Amino acid sequence: MERVVGVIARGLRAPIIKEGDNIREIVTETVLKASKAEGFKIQDRDIIGITESVVARAQGNYADIDAISQDISDKFGNDTIGVIFPILSRNRFAVCLRGIAKGARKIVLMLNYPSDEVGNHLVDADLLDEKGINPYTNVLTEKQFRECFGYHKHTFTGVDYIEYYKSIAEESGTPCEVIFSNNAGTILEYTKSVLACDIHTRKRTKRILRESGAQKVYSLDEILTSPVNGSGYNEQYGLLGSNKATETSVKLFPRNCQELVDGIQKDIKEKTGKTVEVLVYGDGAFKDPVGKIWELADPVVSPGYTKGLEGTPHEVKIKYLADNDFANLKGEELEKAISEYIRKKQSKPADDMASQGTTPRRLTDLIGSLCDLTSGSGDKGTPIVYIQNYFDSFSE
Repeated sequence: MERVVGVIARGLRAPIIKEGDNIREIVTETVLKASKAEGFKIQDRDIIGITESVVARAQGNYADIDAISQDISDKFGNDTIGVIFPILSRNRFAVCLRGIAKGARKIVLMLNYPSDEVGNHLVDADLLDEKGINPYTNVLTEKQFRECFGYHKHTFTGVDYIEYYKSIAEESGTPCEVIFSNNAGTILEYTKSVLACDIHTRKRTKRILRESGAQKVYSLDEILTSPVNGSGYNEQYGLLGSNKATETSVKLFPRNCQELVDGIQKDIKEKTGKTVEVLVYGDGAFKDPVGKIWELADPVVSPGYTKGLEGTPHEVKIKYLADNDFANLKGEELEKAISEYIRKKQSKPADDMASQGTTPRRLTDLIGSLCDLTSGSGDKGTPIVYIQNYFDSFSE
């Protein structure tokens, strides 16, 4: 019978995972149980995705604000700290800020505007035009910002992040001054000690700061890179990728992910004879067109994946072929012509017009995004995603 189904992504329900659980064993057994219960066969090149949060939870990779404040104090001493370019998020940054403030004498909080790095808006961009404000050149104090734009609440959360972040710092007994600028060097007019809190632009930010005369420069991926008084840590990403666990603690990005994915691949091979691919995934890399939020607040989509997920897709646009190369064909004849084109194309570089418009992204980013959308971020209870037929083409 002709195949009529392409890619299938299944969210798999797993036990509630707690610290100390054997995540490798749980994932393997959940996949095997789902295969039996749902009647699908495990195949070579199927993909298992595991959300980073349950991996970190099983590892017990947590840290409280006391550990954060101690690391901040060790690095900055009694300096006034410029905390620049944080994203606007109760889940991602609020608890981190609580710890940072606790370890600082004073904070100068410098926010991007009109939006943060991932698209959370402090003010509508049209208002900048209306007020004659150039976000690339104008530096605003909190008073000037309020006089121009008033009090703006986030589209989805209903939070005024200027007020919220300032209150967090001051609750710790730390004075907090808020300014607005998109130029990293602006902060050096207030202090030479800076903590860069941006995610994907952090290397450029630190370079600019150092070239402009900063004396102490760190970024979030350099905070908690080793245990502080027995805390969790992440040697590669530090506080980047962390999420709120409680009001006074965060769950960090998981460690040793490569060892985990290779182990699960090995276990599935031993039990089924099939070689599946495995990745740990965090935020997907996509943008919400309504809230204008770019989802990727983690430092990477996947902190660990098996070798078969290296690279980018090698695909062609079927609609381009149907409208151009084979515009005179229809029905079965058209399908055969496109299938033959794809079979021949698979051994050649994807460099012609038929390949243009296919997504130029890494496989791990695409598959991780699919996993993230499948599992959701709420109460679906499916931290494991099983994907089939992802690498199949129309010709198969």
